[in-house]
Parts: sequence; structure tokens; C-alpha cells
Amino acid sequence: MAELHIYDVIRRPVITEKSSIQSDELNQFVFEVAQEANKIQIKEAVEVIFEVSVTKVNTMVMPAKRGRRGRNWYMRSKQWKKAVVTLNEGDTIELFNP
Repeated sequence: MAELHIYDVIRRPVITEKSSIQSDELNQFVFEVAQEANKIQIKEAVEVIFEVSVTKVNTMVMPAKRGRRGRNWYMRSKQWKKAVVTLNEGDTIELFNP
């Protein structure tokens, strides 16, 4: 297995109503990450890219969503991996709080 570069680990921030509440109240930030990335790689990437210290990383695989038109099934979205990153007190990521 090839080693992932830190900029390949994090794909994009996930900004939803729930993730906004988490960032404001719980100091947790949500990212879409590479399927192959593990928690250690995610922690290292967030710490290096955003210059913060990470307390905890939770990951989950979000299942693909199917749609239907008539008798035909199709894939509306692909499967992807989500990481919820908890930061130390006082640290924040400005990307989420402009």
C-alpha cells in the first residue's frame, strides 16, 4: 500500500447544520477523508495543515445512496469516509469560522 501524502488524506471540509453546531459547541470539525486513511494519518494531517493540536479522531464510512426512476435503480452518491476531529481547548480552524 502506498503512503498517503498529508494533502491527499483530507479531501474537503463537510459544512452542514450539524457540523456547524459541533464546531461551535464541542470544538469538533468534520472532514471528508481518503478511504485508505487511518486515524493516525488524519490526526497528523490536520495538525500539520491547520497548525492545531488534535485530541481525538472518530471515523465512519458513509454508505452510498441509491435512487430510483421507474424500475431502474442508480447510484446518487458514492460511498465516502468521514472524520470528526476534536481539537484541544482554545484551538480552532478558521476555515469553519470566518
